[in-house]
Amino acid sequence: MLSRLFSDPLQLGIAQAAVTILLALAVVYVARRREVHLERETLISLLRGFVQVVAVGSILVLLFRGPSWSSVFVLLLMMLAAAATSARRARDIPGAFAVSFYGIVVGSGVVIALMTALGAIDPRMESLIPVGSMVIASGMNSNALALERFRSELTANVGYVEAGLALGATPNRVVVPYVQAAVRAAMIPRIDTLRALGIVWIPGLMAGMILAGSDPVYAAIYQFVVVGMIYAAAGLTSLVATLLIRSRAFSPAEQLVLGSQR
Repeated sequence: MLSRLFSDPLQLGIAQAAVTILLALAVVYVARRREVHLERETLISLLRGFVQVVAVGSILVLLFRGPSWSSVFVLLLMMLAAAATSARRARDIPGAFAVSFYGIVVGSGVVIALMTALGAIDPRMESLIPVGSMVIASGMNSNALALERFRSELTANVGYVEAGLALGATPNRVVVPYVQAAVRAAMIPRIDTLRALGIVWIPGLMAGMILAGSDPVYAAIYQFVVVGMIYAAAGLTSLVATLLIRSRAFSPAEQLVLGSQR
């Protein structure tokens, strides 16, 4: 219907975005009727998401004409933004931004650098930046899930943690079950994505490559490579983040700080 009403690509895109926003607002309205209030956060997220993606699309047109090495700085800026976004979900955790940044840089950065060096992904900027952004976004989401779950586990088990410390156990030993739970919770979405790949979910990258004329089998294999990178980045980021945050959960005197801040 929209394609019949709008022949200009820009006008068609704006109309499609408007329909998408209306659909999201309809969900917010239904949630409000059930006394679930998502209005402010959804409106801000919709506005920011639209402005940001249009701005990035415009900037990428210019970046793709630049030297390939500049993609390193673009990806680094994405990691900074991802760390800031992830840290906002864990404001009550000491040093959340630093932990998030280091976790995302190590988790996503290592995976992107390794796969690029091995030639598993195309090092050209027009390919590296979109793929890298998906990997970084995965690291961001997994980092936020891991930190929040770790904080929740400590808060719910303060008595057990303090009892373990009183019996002479080290902080690292006491928090092992909660680290495991945090990493597992962060990885469940990635595992489900791998399981559903090609059956429940046909990713946009694969569809785009097929529409661009690539061999469907190669497009499917390349998409599997990207999803595998996303899984690896999520796992590494979660492990690094929980490793860093557990040292901040206790004072130098080995007293619980994080979980006791209610």
